[in-house]
Amino acid sequence: MSVPNLARTFGIVLIVWSLYLYYYAIEPPTGLNPDLIDDWRPSITVLIPAFLGLPMAVLGIMAGRDEKNLRHYMHAAMVVALFMALGGARIINGGMSSFAFISHLLLLLFGVAFMFVGIRSFRHARLLREAGGAE
Repeated sequence: MSVPNLARTFGIVLIVWSLYLYYYAIEPPTGLNPDLIDDWRPSITVLIPAFLGLPMAVLGIMAGRDEKNLRHYMHAAMVVALFMALGGARIINGGMSSFAFISHLLLLLFGVAFMFVGIRSFRHARLLREAGGAE
């Protein structure tokens, strides 16, 4: 799988996960006034993985369509992956719900995995460029 496809896949998975949590998985708290249940929505923080997944997916799509600027898009995606890994590192604190734990785990794993693959790809491209003598 190419790095842009990986960015697209990770981004879409994070978006779908967040939307699933926001609309289907999280139930209203017990003891809530019955008149307010229809208007109740989970906290916007449930969508944080989507806020990081959207730019990752968009950068992956743009990289696939514009080969000329592939390097720039993938460097920007690496910055997003760094933020994903840093945000997911909050998992160390513990004391969170199972949905929050899974969200942080996804952010951490996807961020670290994307950075690992991206760094390897950058090194490979540099070695090819140096071997060919091109800038």
